[in-house]
Amino acid sequence: MASFLLLLLLLLAAGGTVAGIEVINYTPHVSDQQLEGKLTQSTFALALPRCVFDRFANGSDSIWLAVTYANATASFKNPKTPQEIPPYEALFTTHSYMTMKSTVSQYPCKGGNPNTVLRVGGESSCKNDDTQTSCNGPLPSPASFRVKFLVMDSKGPKAETRWSAQITLKKAEAWKTVDTWPGRRSGDMIVITVILSALCGVVTIGFLSTVSYECFKLCRPGPPENQEEPPRQDPFQGSRYDTHHIPPAPPAPPPPPPMDMPSPHHISTAS
Repeated sequence: MASFLLLLLLLLAAGGTVAGIEVINYTPHVSDQQLEGKLTQSTFALALPRCVFDRFANGSDSIWLAVTYANATASFKNPKTPQEIPPYEALFTTHSYMTMKSTVSQYPCKGGNPNTVLRVGGESSCKNDDTQTSCNGPLPSPASFRVKFLVMDSKGPKAETRWSAQITLKKAEAWKTVDTWPGRRSGDMIVITVILSALCGVVTIGFLSTVSYECFKLCRPGPPENQEEPPRQDPFQGSRYDTHHIPPAPPAPPPPPPMDMPSPHHISTAS
């Protein structure tokens, strides 16, 4: 008897068969990536299972995510046909539902964005749509959930993963408990608040100054009706240029005296 139990445990650890369904050696868990919003008041982000379903699913099989309250996994029954798949609305009546219908090609071993996660509860547009059976509607809070993946074909379930550990959503804080005392804020937050307040003040002063100036121009009285406005100069008309007075030129100086020539009586004639 002890050997049979040991063999059964080994089969479960390596991926055995329970109640005619193969057990996949994988446990869903919240993503280990450093990202904002892994756990919110209505959603949580699961790590993408890569190279998990290749040996258990064909290209035509469907892979579902079963979601239950943390204390309702024992009452969850795998659907025998696709028509028995519990929709999102069943969470509020039978405490479980199935969502995120996909295929094995959406969980590749390689390629794709390594930062991809599966956000459970990320669709709010289908929560009131009864025709969409695979709705991934927001989860109620405060509450804790557990999930598992289920491989199904046209005849029913083929394989399933283990149930995840308990996943607890964040609880909304009452508005009366929020501390608004400025002394509790960090220095960076105070500096940013002061800068933004100063910028708002400058913008407000500029806006009021512009409005005041425009109102002053509109309210300023114009010239009397019987007073004619001075003619405006045509900007394209050339301006007149008056030359300065030029005095008369001074008289020309007398010509210089001719060079000295010998007088006639000084010239002797040859005898």
